[in-house]
Amino acid sequence: MSIHNEPRHKAALLAAIRELLEHRALWLYLLCDEAEKAGLPAEQFAPAAIKRCGLSQGAGLVKKGGTPSLIGLRRTLFSKAAQLVFEMDIKRCDDDHLDIDFHYCPLVKAWQKAGCTDEQIARLCDIAMCGDRGIGESYGCTLDLPKAIARGDEICALRYHR
Repeated sequence: MSIHNEPRHKAALLAAIRELLEHRALWLYLLCDEAEKAGLPAEQFAPAAIKRCGLSQGAGLVKKGGTPSLIGLRRTLFSKAAQLVFEMDIKRCDDDHLDIDFHYCPLVKAWQKAGCTDEQIARLCDIAMCGDRGIGESYGCTLDLPKAIARGDEICALRYHR
């Protein structure tokens, strides 16, 4: 598998924001790598920790948006700025469904820069997506990820549904 992950839009401001997200992804990789060197498999702690972060963020987003509608999630988390950074297309959005296609992922780019293998990238993505699943849970929803750039697909297809 060869992961293709190059942004179409490369404005300086977008690049700067993406670098911030890449830095966060590098933290995740390095934490998991160090834990595994110490004998603790990442799957024993990272998914739960990342989900806790997503649950916390999701609760704040529900409060900020004032509603558990997925329309509110789109407005608060998947704003125009986020859409530009991740090169997103909102495919469907109503109270109970939010379908988004991501055409670029700064997290995957960070893991590629760190020299991670495709298999490591797919695994790190699964862990990172626990945060998005936690956000969905805060909205009373489930998140499916039928396609992921980290798995070699052309897009990440996030599908929130109630």
